[in-house]
Amino acid sequence: MELTTLFPHQPSKDPGLLHPLALAYLGDAVYEVFVRQYLISRPNNKPNHMHREATSFVSAKAQCRSIEALMPMLSEEEIDIYKRGRNAKSATSPKNTDVVVYRISTGFECLIGYLYLRGRWDRLRELMEWTIGEKGMNHGTES
Repeated sequence: MELTTLFPHQPSKDPGLLHPLALAYLGDAVYEVFVRQYLISRPNNKPNHMHREATSFVSAKAQCRSIEALMPMLSEEEIDIYKRGRNAKSATSPKNTDVVVYRISTGFECLIGYLYLRGRWDRLRELMEWTIGEKGMNHGTES
């Protein structure tokens, strides 16, 4: 299914021209939905348990570990998008983590948002599955 069919409101610019923090804003939501869907597919669907598990994936530290492990798998284009997000200046500062970790996680989210808007579903799924699968960080979850 085309993204325009599912969501008729498309960005005003080509995804490659969007501000990296706009891509990260969307990427954060896309990754959160992916993780939540993964968690409800597992046997323990107690809300408190799922929330704790989700945090182990979507925290800045977890995203930092994920992107660092994914780096050897990324194309030059993907690395460029990640770096744009990592290097973007934000008006906000992180509350619970180091600035460097926060910026690296922003780069991860930027890449996710970019792949989503480009409609690169297979690649997006491959990278996100890798972050939770046996080959990925596993973040304390069972596979």
